Amino acid sequence: MTNQTSTTEAADLDYAEQPVPVEGRMPRTNLMMAWWAVCSAIFYMVVAAAMARSYGTTNALIGIVLTVIAYGVINSVISRYSMKTGLTVALFSKVLFGHVGAMVATLIFFATALYYAVFEGYVMALVLTEWSGSLTMTLSTAIVAILGVSLIFGSVQHWLDKFNGVLLPVYVIGMLIAVGMAIAEFGYPSDWLSRVPEGGASPWGWLQTFGYYMGVWVLMMFTFDYARFGKQEDASFHAKVTFGIPFYAMTFLFSGIVGILLDSMIPIDGLSEASVVLGLLELMGVGGLLLVWVTQSRINTANYYLATVNFEALVRKVTGIKLSKVVAGCLIGLMSYLLMMADVFSYILQALAYQGVFVVAWVGVALAHILSRTYQQRFNGHVELDNAYIPAYNPCGLIAWCLATAVGMVIMHLPGIAGFSAPATFLIAYGLYEIGLKRANPDWYVASLNKS
Repeated sequence: MTNQTSTTEAADLDYAEQPVPVEGRMPRTNLMMAWWAVCSAIFYMVVAAAMARSYGTTNALIGIVLTVIAYGVINSVISRYSMKTGLTVALFSKVLFGHVGAMVATLIFFATALYYAVFEGYVMALVLTEWSGSLTMTLSTAIVAILGVSLIFGSVQHWLDKFNGVLLPVYVIGMLIAVGMAIAEFGYPSDWLSRVPEGGASPWGWLQTFGYYMGVWVLMMFTFDYARFGKQEDASFHAKVTFGIPFYAMTFLFSGIVGILLDSMIPIDGLSEASVVLGLLELMGVGGLLLVWVTQSRINTANYYLATVNFEALVRKVTGIKLSKVVAGCLIGLMSYLLMMADVFSYILQALAYQGVFVVAWVGVALAHILSRTYQQRFNGHVELDNAYIPAYNPCGLIAWCLATAVGMVIMHLPGIAGFSAPATFLIAYGLYEIGLKRANPDWYVASLNKS
């Protein structure tokens, strides 16, 4: 049996099919800058503004602060484990669900990253078309897809860290300028902190806000695939800063306050990423165009990168064919272009809602496994990656994952408690997996362990 595959299997610097070796790890600042690309999506501004509209600003901000703490704590645990093992989500899922069962996790991760790339890319194409006055959406969408894919060919280590490090201050300063210009144009909204929806704010609005943000727990998967490039000696720094509370304070709290403020000042019809970026374009002109492209280009480097490496892993598992990163990236670009042009956003939103339940359940199982003393005691913390010694399906992980997901989806459709679907899914997945470990057959984790 083997704990990691041969380094000769790595065709590039992404280590999609093996743990990241010591020589593949990155300096702490480089990894931090590559990862902090994720903090600048317009999507986070829109979500915060939507929560403030639905539950009141105070409830929204309380929910966001609790979200920052929860994300920071959970990803601190996940990032430490990822740095310790060097595993990807795809490799780790083989331990949890078996080498065939893990394909579902890889598929969900790839599809979710692709969907987010489609959303963010569409926003870029829309603002480019509106600003130019002459470019069609077909051409703008093609430009966005080609640019998005081309940016990921340099790998995390040799390009994305530098690209996103340069653009980070542009994003922060640009958002502050946007708020300043909105105040100068429309005046400071002195009542923004006390705004409540018609009929008053729900006393549970803060918890409903927190539950809504759990729908974006795919960032835990994102963390897993980025943190594996961190050096063991930098684990404490990355757990506390790179993937910890400071990052999520920037991602959710800073973006949220900006989004709520802009929504309370800029007159827009409805609330969506499109309405926000068009409002910025009208307010700032070419500056708005540049700001939107900076924010969306940064987040889409992560979306396209993770969609590509997980697509590579999925294709290899299903067909045995190993795609080069260039081919896989081009196919991802083509898929994103076709989805943007097909105008299937309502269907993608519905798919993301269901996939979000799968992802929350995955996080529950993953966290239970990482923190479990039972696994350490029963299996000595062994991580087996050789398919010859891994069963096709692991009943312990699959039962916990599937049952929690099923319950979560049922709750999603129950009036009055639908907003609590994500917390219930997480608790059930965590509890079922921990209980299952106590009764798990050793062969579920390492086939023929007692015979080797």
